[in-house]
Amino acid sequence: MEDIFQKLAKSEFRSKFKLKQKEKEYIAQKGLDTIRRHACDFITKRLAPADIPNDGKQTPMRGHPVFIAQHATATCCRGCLYKWHKIQKGTELTPAQQEYVVNIIMEWIERQL
Repeated sequence: MEDIFQKLAKSEFRSKFKLKQKEKEYIAQKGLDTIRRHACDFITKRLAPADIPNDGKQTPMRGHPVFIAQHATATCCRGCLYKWHKIQKGTELTPAQQEYVVNIIMEWIERQL
C-alpha cells in the first residue's frame, strides 16, 4: 500500500485533497467504523458495477470525507482506478477489489487525522 501512497503524493492534483476541520469533526462524531461502512456502501453502489453510466462523474468533490478520500486516492471512478491501481474497467469489482479500495480510502483518512 505504501507504493501507491508514494505515487499519489507525486501527483499535484491528488495531493491537493485534504480533510478540513468540518470533515474531521464529522469523522470524530460518527467514528471510523461508521465511515468504513459508508465507504463500503459508496464503493458497492458507485464504483463496483461493471457498467457505470456516469463514470467519471459519480463521485462528488465534497460533502463526505469518503468522497474527498476517493479523489485523493484515485478511487473516484473506473478510469482512475485503472490508471492508478490497474483494476480493469468493464467488469464488476470482486469482493477483494472492493476491500482493497475501501482499505486505501480508510488508510488515507486515518493519515489525515
